[in-house]
Amino acid sequence: MDIKYRELGVCGLSCRLCPRYHTDAESRCGGCKSEQRVAVGCPFITCAVKKQAIEFCWDCHDGQTCEKWAKHRGFGRQYDTFKCYQKLEDNISAIAQSGIDSFEEQQKVREQILTEMLAEFNEGRSKSYYCIAATVMAIEELREALDQARKESEGLGIKDKSRVMHSILDNIASKRSYYLKLRKWK
Repeated sequence: MDIKYRELGVCGLSCRLCPRYHTDAESRCGGCKSEQRVAVGCPFITCAVKKQAIEFCWDCHDGQTCEKWAKHRGFGRQYDTFKCYQKLEDNISAIAQSGIDSFEEQQKVREQILTEMLAEFNEGRSKSYYCIAATVMAIEELREALDQARKESEGLGIKDKSRVMHSILDNIASKRSYYLKLRKWK
């Protein structure tokens, strides 16, 4: 099977905004449909890619009635795992409305902003936080936050730079009711 979108999960998540995708260690994930992940699999990779030779759950003839995918989407409305699921439904809607290529381009923009935040403001403990911000916030908000943080943190050490960025993102989040933490399942 020819995989075209390695960095877009079978279920609709953007791999480009995942903490494991932005790891330099051996545990780095190259995307849900990278050779490494396909070999290990998940229920969606096994069903869609391995059994049906399709890239996405919504391409399946059973997509609208699939209990497994419905349960996954329901879980994603309330909880996260190591990855933020808050925008899963929005991702699926955006793809349905504007197409996969348009969605992929937006994810590349988000990834570029995230990469800059990680390079300039990650003190070693904020990767997941920045990944969530890049997932849930509007692109223009992210750009403005990055520009503002650069101006306000000029000449500061990395810990203080990180505090500045956190403060700016937290301020935007409180005004817009964004949740910038993983929603843990209890």
